[in-house]
Amino acid sequence: MKSLFTEQELDNMLTERHGKEVMDKLKTARVAIAGLGGLGSHIGIFLARVGVGTFHLIDFDQVEGTNIHRQNYGLEDIGKNKTEALKEEILRINPYAAVITTNQKITRENIGEVFKEETHICEAFDRAEAKAMLIEELLTLRSDSVIVAGSGMAGISSGNQIVTTQKLKRLYLCGDEVNGVEECGSFFATRVAICAGHQAHMMLRLLLGKEDK
Repeated sequence: MKSLFTEQELDNMLTERHGKEVMDKLKTARVAIAGLGGLGSHIGIFLARVGVGTFHLIDFDQVEGTNIHRQNYGLEDIGKNKTEALKEEILRINPYAAVITTNQKITRENIGEVFKEETHICEAFDRAEAKAMLIEELLTLRSDSVIVAGSGMAGISSGNQIVTTQKLKRLYLCGDEVNGVEECGSFFATRVAICAGHQAHMMLRLLLGKEDK
């Protein structure tokens, strides 16, 4: 995607805000996002804005009309693969980012291959079973990985209930851990984005060596 600015000019803009040490770390950072719905689409945009240099976007689904109320896509994206739609949005923010896409459903059989180069992973699946599988497999297969997952962001309850908690040495969980779609019946972009913000911010802290103790 053609940019009005050179890569150095964009780097200078972010360096002016972040400082060189932070910018150098973020530009060389790589983050995988598993699931590109309400959580993952916002996580990708947040991390693109702060300057993460490389993304691995993973999803098998297409953008549907029923996604627009909570996911970071527009009407013009309906029918596109979510991997490609989010890649386009990230490159609108930073045309010099590296964006790898995997348009594939994650299973126990292929997870090792898909995530073989990933150490920093945001889990953003819709279904509880898929979330549990990804976390279990990656914590077992990748001893060098850290996972930031989401659980409990549905409904219209207070956004203040959404928190970030370190569950294990290499696992952080964002959400209220209670309010799923089964309990609440619906998602709202406002509350989903709060949870996505928690996930993106926790990942930012990890990339900068600020992990919680």
